[in-house]
Amino acid sequence: MQTKKAPLPFFDTLEKMQNPYKHRITSVAHLLEEEPEYAIDDYQFASEFLYSYRGSPDTFSTYRREIEHFLHWCWLVAGKSLKTVRREDIEAYIEFAKDPPNAWIGDKNVARFVEKGGERLPNKVWRPYVVHGKGGEAPYLLSQSGIQSIFGVLSSFCNFLIQEEYLEFNPVAQIRQKGKFLRKTQASKPIRRLSQLQWSYVLDSAEKMSKEDTLHERTLFIMNALFGMYLRISELVETDRWTPKMGDFERDLEGNWWFRTVGKGNKERQISVSDDMLGALKRYRKARGLPELPSPGEYTPLIHKARGKGGITSTRQIRGIVQACFDAAQIAMRQEGFTEEADQLTAATVHWLRHTGISEDVKHRPREHVRDDAGHGSSAITDRYIDVELSERHASARKKRIKPD
Repeated sequence: MQTKKAPLPFFDTLEKMQNPYKHRITSVAHLLEEEPEYAIDDYQFASEFLYSYRGSPDTFSTYRREIEHFLHWCWLVAGKSLKTVRREDIEAYIEFAKDPPNAWIGDKNVARFVEKGGERLPNKVWRPYVVHGKGGEAPYLLSQSGIQSIFGVLSSFCNFLIQEEYLEFNPVAQIRQKGKFLRKTQASKPIRRLSQLQWSYVLDSAEKMSKEDTLHERTLFIMNALFGMYLRISELVETDRWTPKMGDFERDLEGNWWFRTVGKGNKERQISVSDDMLGALKRYRKARGLPELPSPGEYTPLIHKARGKGGITSTRQIRGIVQACFDAAQIAMRQEGFTEEADQLTAATVHWLRHTGISEDVKHRPREHVRDDAGHGSSAITDRYIDVELSERHASARKKRIKPD
């Protein structure tokens, strides 16, 4: 069992990953100190599986994380091939994932690979598991959604291996009592989002950054777009599936502006553009030396690179831009005495901005309108953002007494 030191990352970013069908795996010696015979075939099939999701960056990232973690366990802990995995192995792996070795846990997200002398090398400070918080002092906890992700991804992966005749059966499907790992909840969990105070500080931070450096006009536009149009991070970057451009802002015959995008499930949708969002677009275009409004079919990249031509292709870069605003907001909030709100902001992710925008709008817009702009498959999903019943329930409980008069 090789758990005393952290394993290396096994898979690079989507942009840097080679086509495994064209570049067959011949060795994994660069990943392991000892190279078992079965590892080459395991890695080949895992690479092919991941590469099949190259059209969806978010799905690719999720699947890469789960497959990579599982390969780490198979090779370094259990010492076995994917081909020999059984039901009891999946159960043992989940127990391991709930309590990974300390050497495998980091306190921040870092790049998986680094460029050195024109070569892509594994980043030695990268860790497969990360604890976010104050200096990584908090214990690592695998959430219920994390366990669900393991079951979902590994089951899909095993079905793929069956189709490739590498496995005879799906060991995940053989687990009859998934309930011992997954809790049932009384209701859907609360939507994770920013408070109005947190959002105001985050937006103020982006505006201050834009005044100090015009490049941050891009930062400000990104923040406005994520909140104001409920965009997912993948809808801002160039992918094989979609290239966001200025011409995706379109005006209809009645003078209304819309933004067209392709989102989750490769579904195209139109998002209504508010007056404030249109104002943010005008400001952004002016900073880039462009006419105030885009022309029909304009191919100018929506989110331009800081250097070079074309648009941003990495969701990691967008995350870094957003995190810089979160960090600046935390500092400002602490300076002004909002310590608790600042601490809560440390857990925020890019996706919280989408949740926050939807939650604010559903208070005063028809839910069907919000549903269609957000790209929700049903109104039931949008209903999760409506807090009226929860607020009323809490209000009725607020004054209940424990000690009788």
